[in-house]
Amino acid sequence: MDVRRADTRYRGGDPEAGTASLHAFSFGSHYDPDNLRFGALIACNEERLAPGAGFEEHRHSHTEIVTWVVEGELTHRDTTGHQTVVRPGDVQRLSSAEGVRHVERNDGSEPLTFVQMWLAPLESGGDPAYEIVRGIADPTPYAVPEAGAMLHVRRLGTAGERTAVPDAARTYLHVVRGAARLGPHELGPGDSVRAEGEKGLELVGVAGPAEVLIWELSE
Repeated sequence: MDVRRADTRYRGGDPEAGTASLHAFSFGSHYDPDNLRFGALIACNEERLAPGAGFEEHRHSHTEIVTWVVEGELTHRDTTGHQTVVRPGDVQRLSSAEGVRHVERNDGSEPLTFVQMWLAPLESGGDPAYEIVRGIADPTPYAVPEAGAMLHVRRLGTAGERTAVPDAARTYLHVVRGAARLGPHELGPGDSVRAEGEKGLELVGVAGPAEVLIWELSE
């Protein structure tokens, strides 16, 4: 298991524009040839937007974009005609395919934090697609078959509570909030783990409520 601590992430964003970003992988102007991807996962970005701030219309292609709101409300608009407000507990996915443009904003009065994860599709091409699932429940997984991946949301309410980590060729864990233990490693907010070929792993609550995003990757 490869444990990556929150304070090792690359910092981005524009403070004057009210945006701040933390990147787990090589991203934008920050190029790290040894940290380009983990299986299908090519980005895991924590984005913070002040009220009124956002990312104006920009283009994506050949990427599966999955968004999880931590706090606040995210306003999404794209060139396929979708306009949505994404709230905590919702899973949003934009399949950019041959190309799509979108806008992401905090149009609310409170700060917005969301985790956005990008996956490389198994095959390129096709038409853009959009989906949102409201209030996803633990342990119901969210499938992204285009990337051979499955997202699991794990919530631990108390210290000592346990939950199984799916067995997979590769597994990526990102702690959203709270603290949990995986094997000998105690993990806090923003910490992540990249595991290959591990079986029988369990997350154990450490103190108070914890929320962890787990990617089950086929390759």
